Amino acid sequence: MPLRPTLDFLLYDWLDAPALQQRERFADHSRETFDAVLDTCERIAREKYAPFNRIVDTQEPHFDGEKVILPQATHDAHKAFVESGMLSAAQDYDIGGMQLPYTLQAAANSFFAMASVSIGSNMLTSGNANLLMVHGTEMQKDVFARNEFSGRWAGTMCLSEPQAGSSLSDVATRAVPDEADFQNDPLGPRYRLTGNKMWISSGDHELTENIVHIVLAKIPDENGKLIPGTRGISLFIVPKKMVDAQGQLTGERNDVALAGLNHKLGWRGTTNTLLNFGEGKFKPQGKGGAIGYLVGAPGKGLHCMFHMMNEARIGVGLAATMLGMAGYHASLDYAKTRPQGRPMGPGGKDASQPQIRIIEHADVRRMLLAQKSYCEGALALELYCARLVDEQRTGTAQAADEARLLLEVLTPIAKSWPSEWCLEANSLAIQVHGGYGYTRDFPVEQYWRDNRLNMIHEGTHGIQGMDLLGRKVQMEDGRGLQLLAARIEATRARAAQLPELAEHAQALGTALQQVTSATQAAWATGQPTDALANAVPYMQAFGHTVLAWIWLDVALAALRADATKSIASTAGRLGAARYFYHYELPKIGAWLKVVENRDLTCASLPEDAF
Repeated sequence: MPLRPTLDFLLYDWLDAPALQQRERFADHSRETFDAVLDTCERIAREKYAPFNRIVDTQEPHFDGEKVILPQATHDAHKAFVESGMLSAAQDYDIGGMQLPYTLQAAANSFFAMASVSIGSNMLTSGNANLLMVHGTEMQKDVFARNEFSGRWAGTMCLSEPQAGSSLSDVATRAVPDEADFQNDPLGPRYRLTGNKMWISSGDHELTENIVHIVLAKIPDENGKLIPGTRGISLFIVPKKMVDAQGQLTGERNDVALAGLNHKLGWRGTTNTLLNFGEGKFKPQGKGGAIGYLVGAPGKGLHCMFHMMNEARIGVGLAATMLGMAGYHASLDYAKTRPQGRPMGPGGKDASQPQIRIIEHADVRRMLLAQKSYCEGALALELYCARLVDEQRTGTAQAADEARLLLEVLTPIAKSWPSEWCLEANSLAIQVHGGYGYTRDFPVEQYWRDNRLNMIHEGTHGIQGMDLLGRKVQMEDGRGLQLLAARIEATRARAAQLPELAEHAQALGTALQQVTSATQAAWATGQPTDALANAVPYMQAFGHTVLAWIWLDVALAALRADATKSIASTAGRLGAARYFYHYELPKIGAWLKVVENRDLTCASLPEDAF
């Protein structure tokens, strides 16, 4: 795959991943072990994922009345992924992990996302298990998380409901204590759940012997009523098949039933389901209601679930990035070989001259360079966030705290920015292909369809914008935003000393001032309705400023590594940075203008005027 040189540069020349080997947790590793992991994942992605990307798109999952049927290619890819050990790559040795830096795990997973995001890299299983390692009891870790990390069982997250998609305060799934053995079950306080969950990725399949659902539900009060809002939401482990305290299947089905499969625009190879909990189809231990085990304290379900949701948001950002990257490389290859048109001379085009390849046309180069700047910049952002995760886990107390706050601010960007702009890259990839681009003879139309889901997965654009402007930039008196601004300023100051980058440094400083001013102006009245009316334009401008910073920092690393890298790769990175500063960063002025003015054009228009 053409991805490897970019990954090597970002990991070793930019992020200095080998420096992590000096920390006790990663002391057993070296550049050689890092490369071996990347080699293995690249090979599996090339052999087991990429050749079957179209097959899993056309042979959608179907339900035969008893089980969900997936193509054999999906089973083979899942088996190879599990055998690679990547599900538990960043976990402790004593639970079967490799104690790899999360930075390396994220980089390795990028191969699978680029080869076939629809087959996937088991993001929800690892996220589910990671949540239990933080919030579960020791028994829950041993029985559920360990079996997920081993690949024996799979995991999901069950939040949305048919009547309440993103509005978690309106969750209506109920959990009542199972009086038969409420407090004495070794797997945790036991409840019976009833309700419906919608849009559950990998909610049913036969890839593993069991599926562990992590479910949000409300425990009724003493009058049997559900507490309004999010205060009453708790979190439960609900296995598809019942298990004992030794992690063995009991042979009994839990009361979790597949109600239907959703047929999606993209990601067609991944089952997406409507699940019914407690409808009575199955009666575990002679009673209706799905048995669930409480995770954490009652009423603290969202607090626990956000651990998984934040990890999933970075995962969605990486998936969006790699879909964009796949389209970029496909359109680049096409542009290098497709002849069309003739060069423009002083007197116009000379029809007697042979045709030129379309990459020689300026507008095609514009589209290719836009894709490169979006996708390689987004990949750098996702790996930077992964590096912050390692810092939070293994750095000094101060470094860990700073990493935590930076991740709070950057997570909405890490999810939303690639899902918007790498989708735009896929659109440009179709455009480069011309009429062929929207046929199924070429892969770029599938990349676009797959990527279109990512602006909705794990929190829509609107939700991410309100999270960023309404909460993240203000939390802890704005300290996260101040930390980010300090890092941007440090990069800007270094770049200002180099003639090649001084103009970009000045532009970045201006952009940072604009974002800071707009943040203050948005909240000048103190009214959320004023500030958040333009939360998405704010997020777009904020994201473009972050990506401009990332590109400037990458450009600095490219110039430092110039002696050891090819002239072409250095020129490519500097060219992508220049494109972003000349064509993209100026866009933030229009976005921030409506934020600063607290423009209510959209919010105030009467409904009947639409």
